[in-house]
Amino acid sequence: MIYLELFFSFVRIGFTSFGGMSMVPLILEEMSTHGWMSAEDLTNLIAIAEMTPGPLGVNCATFAGTQTAGLLGGLAAVVGVLAPAYTLTLGAAVFFHRFRDSQVMTNIMSFVKPICISMILNVILTLSLENYLTESQMPDVLAIVIGLISCYLVLGRKWSVPKVIGSAAALGIVCFGFF
Repeated sequence: MIYLELFFSFVRIGFTSFGGMSMVPLILEEMSTHGWMSAEDLTNLIAIAEMTPGPLGVNCATFAGTQTAGLLGGLAAVVGVLAPAYTLTLGAAVFFHRFRDSQVMTNIMSFVKPICISMILNVILTLSLENYLTESQMPDVLAIVIGLISCYLVLGRKWSVPKVIGSAAALGIVCFGFF
């Protein structure tokens, strides 16, 4: 049955890749091995998945499954590609819940938490340098002002994130022009 084949193909993809572009060769192999899609279809799959909002693996699974076996095929492929992450996350949650009072777990988490915080701070710093400095490495005052206004709207005024993104985009268009 095509739905089970799609499901298990994408379970294999989900378990053997780390998401993003690492999934593409596996998806290409599965689609061509089963003869579900032509080379042109596979090229379109990647182009559509890249330009569509959301995770690349889910987008590829949706498109590939839908092209292969319609709506139910898309659903089977998406459930398949998400099953490994869901299973591993559920297992981790059960593990953490079961051992949450363990001294070993407390020690592990006291080591992991600062690492996670430093990784998040690194991303913030990297994105800030990229977004708030001009090409000549000077502070971009308008961008900084838009960032501060956005921060104020989220934290001070409790605006929703999509509303703030839309407002920041509008301010950016007004301040910097459309192109």
